[in-house]
Amino acid sequence: MGARLLSICAAGLLVSGCFKEKPRDQSAEAAKQIRQLFDNWAKAFDAKNVDGVMVMYAPTVTAFDIVPPLQFRGADAYRKDYSEFFGQFSGPVHVETPDMQIQVSGDTAFAYGLERLTGTTTKGDAVDMWLRYTEGLKRIDGQWRVVHEHISVPADMATGKAVMNLKP
Repeated sequence: MGARLLSICAAGLLVSGCFKEKPRDQSAEAAKQIRQLFDNWAKAFDAKNVDGVMVMYAPTVTAFDIVPPLQFRGADAYRKDYSEFFGQFSGPVHVETPDMQIQVSGDTAFAYGLERLTGTTTKGDAVDMWLRYTEGLKRIDGQWRVVHEHISVPADMATGKAVMNLKP
């Protein structure tokens, strides 16, 4: 009787394990949400929609952009930077991030890669440049938000000037 009961219990455990819902890959779902956040940001960027752009950022964001000052602290300061930036372009400003890498661990994530920026300035100059970006994100109240942004270009150490014409 003991062996038979043990066999029945083992079979029951095996069957119940087979029908148990498999755990979802939380990091894959988070990466999908983050990619959607950046897709929405790129659409707002293209339209020069500052309000749409700022949805991505936490109120306490710290950003290191390619323009002075050394850092922007808080969404209000960064909003002003975006407004001034968009004002330098006569039409849409297109941004693409073809090689975005996303790493997720719990409620923290990083996105990074190369970003291509194209557009035409109000002076009629064509802009086509590649930048480097790193985004630090946190899940805040269930939504992914950028809490740290770093945009950069390489510098020529001999001249001390930014090198803005590099292509991948």
